[in-house]
Amino acid sequence: MRFMVIVKATKESEAGAPPDMKLMEEMGAFNDELIKAGIMLAGEGLHPSSKGVRVKFSGTNRTVIDGPFAETKELIAGYWIWEVKSLQEAIEWVKRCPNPMPVESEIEIRQIMSMEDFGPMLTPELREQEERQREAVDKRNNQQTS
Repeated sequence: MRFMVIVKATKESEAGAPPDMKLMEEMGAFNDELIKAGIMLAGEGLHPSSKGVRVKFSGTNRTVIDGPFAETKELIAGYWIWEVKSLQEAIEWVKRCPNPMPVESEIEIRQIMSMEDFGPMLTPELREQEERQREAVDKRNNQQTS
């Protein structure tokens, strides 16, 4: 099962305050553990929302909204993609994580949908299309790392 593990933003992260060296070292060690355990597929920190945009959809209209965005508690400061056996295993790993912020913070865990989650809606054509797309992305990623 794949999960997105979401580090929620704080006022400090939204202000662009960099983490201190001790936290960087602790997170680096935690990421090493995840990699050694074969769990971590990806993970990155994000710039504050002041450097981002949102695109609002209304029918055929698209409106670009510049950051920063209100409601800091709803924003994302970083993420991991993990492959684990269960939600409980993901929870246990998050409990081992250093606090990602110098203040009280939250990490959200959300399961990533797989094609099987769509059941009978997934036609053979859609399955074939999804497999082609995954292969193309994997091929591109492999070319970028070589």
